[in-house]
Amino acid sequence: MNISTVKKIFAAGAVLVFSAALLTGCGGDSASGKKFLNIGTGGTAGTYYPIGGAIAEILNKEIPGMNASAQSTGASVANINMLRDKAIDLATVQNDITYYAVTGTEMFDGKKVDGLQGIASLYPETCQFVTLQSSGIKDLSELKGKRVAVGAAGSGVEANVRQILAAYGISYDDIDAKFLSFAEGASALKDGNVDVAVLTAGYPTASVQDIASQNPVRLLPVEDKAADALIAKYPFYTKTTIPAGTYGGFNEDIPSVSVMAMLVAGPSVDADMGYSITKAIFSNLDRLQAAHAVGKQITKATAEDGMSLPMNAGAEKYFNEK
Repeated sequence: MNISTVKKIFAAGAVLVFSAALLTGCGGDSASGKKFLNIGTGGTAGTYYPIGGAIAEILNKEIPGMNASAQSTGASVANINMLRDKAIDLATVQNDITYYAVTGTEMFDGKKVDGLQGIASLYPETCQFVTLQSSGIKDLSELKGKRVAVGAAGSGVEANVRQILAAYGISYDDIDAKFLSFAEGASALKDGNVDVAVLTAGYPTASVQDIASQNPVRLLPVEDKAADALIAKYPFYTKTTIPAGTYGGFNEDIPSVSVMAMLVAGPSVDADMGYSITKAIFSNLDRLQAAHAVGKQITKATAEDGMSLPMNAGAEKYFNEK
């Protein structure tokens, strides 16, 4: 089932959700008029955390009675599970992970998640294969036998690594895979405990900048042939070029692939609240730009790019307005 099919299946339902929307919002306290909203982000070393914090600040300032708070989490997969369990109301998630969740595939095989709603696509999250220049590694085809931090077990990063390496004919049997979190992989690379660390995040990524400030780094390219094969199988990927100079001391353009970071709502966010959230965010993009460099890539024009699940009817209404 491809992404466009998923969207069509849910289109009629989204209209009905909008028509039947309640006025109370999510987690509302009708006596005080307060609306409580918990936002799942990611690790403090990543991009989700500052962006999620800025979104909370925008919502608190722009929506009357709003009490939004952003919390550090295990990122995409953990956020989907927390949305399902209603532990959070809103979250930043990779579009490939939402696709797996709504179709019951990959790490959600047999565990399809219902009730998820897209608010907006935010920015490209680029798969970054990082090594130290001293390693001598220059190509993904050279990773056989190497120690590779592939992301936490069952994470979005780990799925990206497995899929990309498969395009090179490499499996985990061919490498010494280290299942390390975002921050752990960066630390292990800096300390010489792995040869390559893989991060999926908007660039520049703070943890990679930290490594580059102490050790010359090299980013490994995902070449066109491999990228084409990957995209043919997984259409949520897009080609990306990481510009020369993104990280200090490394001045080469590097081709890679990206997924999209999305803002996803759980079933507690009704259409009225979805509209208010979307309008508040996209009327105050300057605050996201101030929070992190990737904020410059968040635009209304690209907010539906790579949308891999049914949209919240209120968000859809906002983007359809002239």
